[in-house]
Amino acid sequence: MQIKPESNDLKEYLKESEVIDYSNPVIQDKLTELFQPQHTEIEKVKKAFEFVRDRVSHSWDIQGVIVTCKASDVLTNKEGICYAKSNLLAALLRAEGIPTGFCYQRLLLFDTPEKGYSLHALNGVYLDSLKRWIRLDARGNKPGVQAEFSIDEEKLAFPIQEKQGEIDFPIIFSNPNAKTIKTLQSNTNVIDMYKRHLPEHL
Repeated sequence: MQIKPESNDLKEYLKESEVIDYSNPVIQDKLTELFQPQHTEIEKVKKAFEFVRDRVSHSWDIQGVIVTCKASDVLTNKEGICYAKSNLLAALLRAEGIPTGFCYQRLLLFDTPEKGYSLHALNGVYLDSLKRWIRLDARGNKPGVQAEFSIDEEKLAFPIQEKQGEIDFPIIFSNPNAKTIKTLQSNTNVIDMYKRHLPEHL
């Protein structure tokens, strides 16, 4: 699939916001820990991606008890669903001047259409050294889910099952989807939110 940015202005993918709060000291401390001056752009992206994927738990996988949204809160609590984890990855990379946006898929929530659908969030990252965008899914791996860093063939968490009504949206948005943020901000029970309140459409 040919992915494409919502805006051709890369500055739109570097902005700080309430939920992409990369000036927060918690984020700044993590940047110092993750990155060294000699790291290349690609090395930084890989390190940030693998940190968010592997060291920040997906709330559903651990049956978590807290809903996180802001990047700094996700980092502090070390958990979040895909919407929250994509905020953190965006914050870590934008802080380093690496344009990072938001991508979405419409997936089966569980295993059959009867059990519903939900939006799934991942990130689009612009690599200046390659002059192109790539997509990365830091959702978190588990049996049956194996997303990897790749600058060639995408290795995302979920293959799209079009016959089951799933959709892979090609746009790289500069801001996280408003419905996803509202969902995180208006719920307190992460398990109930995941089962019943995730948005299905952009």
